[in-house]
Amino acid sequence: MNSIKNFFLSCAGINKTILKRTPTEINKYVGIGATIFFTGIFATIAAGFALDSIFDNIWLVLPIAVLWGLMIFNLDRFIVSTMKKKGVFWRDFSTASPRIILAVIISIVIAKPMELKIFESEIEAELVKMEQENFKTQDNLVKSRYTASIDSFNNTIALLKSEITAKQIGRDSLVATANMEADGTGGSMQRNLGPIYATKRAAADKVQSELDQLLVANNSLIAATQVRINKLNTLLESDLDKLNRVQLSGFAARLEGLERAAQRSDAIYWANIFVMLLFIAIETAPVVTKLILERSPYDYVLDKHEHTFAMNHKALTTKQTNLVMNEVNFEKEIAAYKINLAINAEKDIAKEEIRKRVDELKHKARLTPNFLKESSLFNA
Repeated sequence: MNSIKNFFLSCAGINKTILKRTPTEINKYVGIGATIFFTGIFATIAAGFALDSIFDNIWLVLPIAVLWGLMIFNLDRFIVSTMKKKGVFWRDFSTASPRIILAVIISIVIAKPMELKIFESEIEAELVKMEQENFKTQDNLVKSRYTASIDSFNNTIALLKSEITAKQIGRDSLVATANMEADGTGGSMQRNLGPIYATKRAAADKVQSELDQLLVANNSLIAATQVRINKLNTLLESDLDKLNRVQLSGFAARLEGLERAAQRSDAIYWANIFVMLLFIAIETAPVVTKLILERSPYDYVLDKHEHTFAMNHKALTTKQTNLVMNEVNFEKEIAAYKINLAINAEKDIAKEEIRKRVDELKHKARLTPNFLKESSLFNA
């Protein structure tokens, strides 16, 4: 029991040394650690479901799913362990809000593969419909490449046949008129009126001759056009036979199937929302729990410990800073003193040189008048 408790405390990311000073906090952090651990388990299972729909290889799926679960577990542990209560709700909330947002994102990522598994049968039904729709779309695309040409040829055949029909109707009308003239039921209303009948019969025979010629020409065109239609139909059937029904089983297709199922059924829609809310509640529970609870003894002790460490660190760094600054000031003063000495020495040397030069000039000035006197005597 103690080993399990210690394990869950490690999952919570707490400082066990501080926790020993606040034994009343043990059960709370055991619960938080257990929540973080089981969230990692759920993440592993969810990743397994998602990867299985992609790779369908247990030896590839298992290590990746475990790695994903460990990453989620470590991230949750980091989020919870870095939250520190300061006793002011809005300040704590502003500090926790990025962690809550991150927890919500993680929960949505974890929940989605679980939703796909929960609604697997409904998704399979939608995938069948999607496959049929995709096949129908492909079928229509193939047919659209031939339909325009086939329809054009059929229109041509219909036009040629309508020409034949029109000519036949004209022929039949003239034949009926000639017959009515022959039996006296029409025209001149006189039986066996030879010349008039002969004229009308000749007109009928002429149209019959034109009809015969039209039949030969149009039937030839109709036969040729029908051959072209049959060839297009053969190509169409060949292309349709080459179509393959693509089986939709990938992760993206299942997500779309879940969305379609939710749109078709209110029950699935609300169940989908509640499943996601459940995972959001599980994932954010440790963070929200630490946020809404009052500051606990563990928080006070931890704050005191961190404050003491911060003060010690500040004192140490201040001491080191002062030492460095003293050394810098010492070196600066020594350098300044040396510079002043050098300047004074140079001044003394310069003064001595100037003094010597002045003395030389004075001595030279004293000698100059005597020299001039001696020169004038010599010239005289």
